[in-house]
Amino acid sequence: MSTDIQLLIPENDCIDPEVSIVVPALNEQITIGRFVEWCHEGLRKAGVAGEILIVDSSSDRTPDIALEKGARVLETPKRGLGRAYIDALDYVRGKYVIMGDCDCTYDFREIAPFIEEFRKGSEFIMGSRYKGRIEPGAMPPLHRYFGTPVTTWILNFMYGCHFSDIHCGMRGLTLDAYKRLELKAQKWEYASEMIIKAVSTRLRTSEVPIHFLKDMEGRRSHLKLHWYTPWLAGWQNLRAFFIFKPDFFLRKPGYVFSAFGLFLVFALGFGPIGLGKLELSLHSQIFGLFLLALGTSFLEIDALATLFLKFDQKRIARIRRFYKFDRAAPISFALMLIGAAFALYSTLGWVEAGLKIYGLSHGFVVGLGFILLGAQLFLKSLTIALFSLENRPGE
Repeated sequence: MSTDIQLLIPENDCIDPEVSIVVPALNEQITIGRFVEWCHEGLRKAGVAGEILIVDSSSDRTPDIALEKGARVLETPKRGLGRAYIDALDYVRGKYVIMGDCDCTYDFREIAPFIEEFRKGSEFIMGSRYKGRIEPGAMPPLHRYFGTPVTTWILNFMYGCHFSDIHCGMRGLTLDAYKRLELKAQKWEYASEMIIKAVSTRLRTSEVPIHFLKDMEGRRSHLKLHWYTPWLAGWQNLRAFFIFKPDFFLRKPGYVFSAFGLFLVFALGFGPIGLGKLELSLHSQIFGLFLLALGTSFLEIDALATLFLKFDQKRIARIRRFYKFDRAAPISFALMLIGAAFALYSTLGWVEAGLKIYGLSHGFVVGLGFILLGAQLFLKSLTIALFSLENRPGE
């Protein structure tokens, strides 16, 4: 726990909260007082005991006002929105956690639907502005009709989920799920990381409609500070989509490249093949060798990413079992020996041709294919073994 973090506790602190409302704040003295009042009202209407934890890195009176209104204040350095939720985790006392913004654009007087979903067994709950009500002028047209719908569609397509509003900041999760997600993102992309990990770890998810309100008079959204801020936030979220989905960008292309490469390298091992008016010959075989190298490299990186992310435990067990180094190493050496034999046998003719391309035989490329497969298998099993060293004592 960082020594530059300080927890301030109000006089009327809740002793045993069931719900924790955890919200970051940065110079929100215009809205923070009303926001904390809304939270107290929402907890009363929902009939639950709860605490309000403001994760603050302000330079104005925000923390003083929050404390006066009965919120706990966790004073932290200014280091990113996502980092605020990471810092808060050790200080959360409630069984259920509701997150959002303290700018009074999310109506925390209406948290009862979240409590109802928690009671039904949901572990991760997304608010949806599109299923609820968006006050006129509350959401810029670029965000409402382009940014949010497009990125929501992309995430749903890539991860096989069905959310309607992935950028809604009002969301809930159980404290157990909060810990299990092990959030790492420091900035805007924390929101996407949270959804992706919730889906990937198969949390029980649900969605509730919420009301989205205009900014209070005199208050300006942090997303509107610079013209490029919304685009930067959008890119950070898209980057999270890519990072946490190795099978989409690595595994599936890797299978395709490897299969096509294997076909071209080994099917052409005995000479050209005619497909109607098309003839596949040596150049096609060399291109197949390139595809095979590309595809097997993709699959190796995918396997390491799968081990690192720890989402799919069944696949991780299969990877470790299939690429067990003690078994894979002898097979890889055998493949390389077979390849060397093919290549050496075919080298004499190539040397006699002066190492010109027309003297290169199909058998030589087949030999390179075997060597490539053997080398890739050895390297993949070795790196997986190194990557899994911490798990060896329990094997």
